Amino acid sequence: MPASRTAIVYNPSKTKREDLARAWAGVSDEAEPEWFETTPEDPGQGPAHAAVEAGCDLVIAAGGDGTVRAVAEGLAGTDVALGIVPRGTGNLLARNLGVPLLSLPAAMRRALTSESRSMDIGWVDLTRERGTERHAFVVMVGFGLDAQMLAETDDDLKSKAGWLAYVAAMGRALSSTSAIEVRLALDDEPAQSVEAHTLLVGNCGAIQGGVTLFPDAQLDDGLLDVLVMSAAGVGDWLETLRTAMWDNGILRLFDRERSATSTESARHAQARQLRVELSEPCAFEIDGEEVGEVTGFAVSVEPGALRVR
Repeated sequence: MPASRTAIVYNPSKTKREDLARAWAGVSDEAEPEWFETTPEDPGQGPAHAAVEAGCDLVIAAGGDGTVRAVAEGLAGTDVALGIVPRGTGNLLARNLGVPLLSLPAAMRRALTSESRSMDIGWVDLTRERGTERHAFVVMVGFGLDAQMLAETDDDLKSKAGWLAYVAAMGRALSSTSAIEVRLALDDEPAQSVEAHTLLVGNCGAIQGGVTLFPDAQLDDGLLDVLVMSAAGVGDWLETLRTAMWDNGILRLFDRERSATSTESARHAQARQLRVELSEPCAFEIDGEEVGEVTGFAVSVEPGALRVR
């Protein structure tokens, strides 16, 4: 049944309140929801806190991955459920939850009527030259090819072509991403030096195009999944692609118990926390958004910290 009191936090650059209100009216006969608009200065944490203080027991995030992440951060540790009306380019958490991506009314109906479940939330402490800062994430964080691709993506093309704009940026990212020395420590293990051009930490595994980066990832297992990539030549990239699409993709459709396959150029691991030191500053991404350069970061998981529809 619909929540007794609902808030809708929406990003006006991604969707219109009128469209959301029309979808609400088409699927619910409940009282008008509380409305909160995000701003560039406050992408969702403040509105989420305000909704909790107003006594809402469901907060629907209507926008892209940044809006969903910010609202989730504001709801972490409360019993207030998060619903999602995906209106962005990647819509990563919505993809992993099976939320309808193309129909606003269908997504609104799902948010209002589906059961709530617990999911983990990740926290990342970034080290920059100017200091440190802390952020929540619900999908993945990391540096390298993924973050560089986001940095290379043209915003105008993204608004016109959607996620295909990332494809155009991939070639530029490949040419500008090179392996660096990384000091990596998983849980309580001693730090080790590795060569990597990409290091990603995920809470769930699916991204655009039907690709699953973290085959073992589950939203509620209390673990983070780690992918370290060091492919250097055409042969390494072909082997990495084959492993991702065949071993960690098609074969797992027939054997759900099959663990993620690692290679010399793409290694998988799991941990509850990790620490990373970089030999040089690198572009970093949080849930599909590039957030500038970092010199290191620490990641941890907070099991069951978020209720989600």
